[in-house]
Amino acid sequence: MGKPQTRFDAILRILLDGIAGIAMTGIIIVVLLQVASRLLGTPVSWTEEATRYLFVWMIFLGVAAGFRTVETARVTVFIDMMPDLMRRLSVPIYVVSSVLFFALTAWTGWRLAKQQYMMNETAATLLIPMWLIGTIMPIAAILAILAIFESLRTRRRYIELPDLGLPPGQAVEADIAVPDPERKP
Repeated sequence: MGKPQTRFDAILRILLDGIAGIAMTGIIIVVLLQVASRLLGTPVSWTEEATRYLFVWMIFLGVAAGFRTVETARVTVFIDMMPDLMRRLSVPIYVVSSVLFFALTAWTGWRLAKQQYMMNETAATLLIPMWLIGTIMPIAAILAILAIFESLRTRRRYIELPDLGLPPGQAVEADIAVPDPERKP
């Protein structure tokens, strides 16, 4: 998609893609360590748990990153089949439902991390506080909400179902068929 369109988009990209990339790199290193240690006959006990928690961080950040770049799953077939009024309301419905979902996720994640902190819960083999793992849920949810508004401001045409001048029900392949005017051949 090229360079970030705004400074805020660049900050979101660094936070989401950068930290998710670090988690992915950590997964690769830890899994390689796990395989090597098993081959040498001295398995390291903490690698499975570390892989699992890094994967959780990567997934939550990846979901938020998908909303930043509007690479989330959309069922445009149903939108295309709706009356014109519903087609125009699809973007507000997308934004409101997504923001509500992530607000609920942030609230639930915050309560979970707070409970883990209050109970002084630690990971079994890593011996790190579980609230450090659990904080990704509210953090990623807040970043996803910010990403939704940023993508609405900078990538709205990717969110909307393009008007191809076809009667309703004929634009089933709209996401693929519409050329990006900014993309150079």
